[in-house]
Amino acid sequence: MKGTNLGEFEELVLLTIAALASEAYSVAICDELEKHTGRAAKLGVVHAVLNRLEEKGLAKSFLGEATSARGGKRKRYYEVTQAGKMALVNAREIREGLWRIIPELNLGGAV
Repeated sequence: MKGTNLGEFEELVLLTIAALASEAYSVAICDELEKHTGRAAKLGVVHAVLNRLEEKGLAKSFLGEATSARGGKRKRYYEVTQAGKMALVNAREIREGLWRIIPELNLGGAV
C-alpha cells in the first residue's frame, strides 16, 4: 500500500464516495463534486484519483449489475475502506487543530 497522506482533491473525492454511499460511481462522483465545489470535475481526472485511492488502499471498487439502460455494461462502484475512513478522520483532526490555533481572523462574517 502506498502512503496514506491525502491531497486536497483526493480528500474531496473520498468524502464524496462516503457521502454517496451505495451510489458512488465515477459520473455521480463528478456531479456531486461539481454541485458542492462549484468547479467542473473532469471524468479523466476523477478516474485517476480513484485509481490512486485504490492503490493507497483508501478506497475499493466493485462492479455492479449489468443494465439494459447501459447496453449491458456494468458500473464500477466505489466505497471507502477502513484505512480510508481513518485517513479522513485524521485529515479532519489536523484541519480542526489548525483552525483552533489561528488567532482571531477578520473574515468579515464568512465563518
